[in-house]
Amino acid sequence: MVKDDKWIIEGIQRGDEDAYKSLFLKYYAQLVVFARKVVVDDDLARELVQDVFVTFYEKRTELNIHTSLKAHMYQSVRNRCLNQVKHNKIRRDHHANIFVEKKEEEAFVEDKLQETELEQRIYSVVKSLPDQCRKIFEMSRFEGTSNQEIADQLNLSKRTVETQISKALKVLRKQLVHYLNAILWILIYLNK
Repeated sequence: MVKDDKWIIEGIQRGDEDAYKSLFLKYYAQLVVFARKVVVDDDLARELVQDVFVTFYEKRTELNIHTSLKAHMYQSVRNRCLNQVKHNKIRRDHHANIFVEKKEEEAFVEDKLQETELEQRIYSVVKSLPDQCRKIFEMSRFEGTSNQEIADQLNLSKRTVETQISKALKVLRKQLVHYLNAILWILIYLNK
């Protein structure tokens, strides 16, 4: 377990508000993004994640985390989202095909979890790029700015912009190749 996570868990068990605040600041935003992909509703996603944090605090004296704190928080949100999705389907479908739907929901949630993890890895790699390369790549890929517009805004040649984007893509491919290969093997295995 990461030292920082251990400090947070022990602090929360003691009722330390700073530890709880650290937990919230560290995971809240990314958990809301994950939950939003599952329940497809911004307000509901925030509500479900807040419920997880409240439950975590209420049961702080009973905490027994065997995985990483991050994995525990994601699993808790995943379960809360699955329960919400299941509840909505039960209400709407009156218990029709619950077992089959649960498997489909779990596969959907797993897909969203992998998608979220990939996004986080991409953003992490992009953040590690040299400043100019990162800025150019973000303008191109995240903001949709054309190469010529980037060149004009940053007083660079269009060729320099293209070179920096190519450099960023090479770094991304190199850093993400193992992760993408693992996902590909999982997908091949699941489709057998």
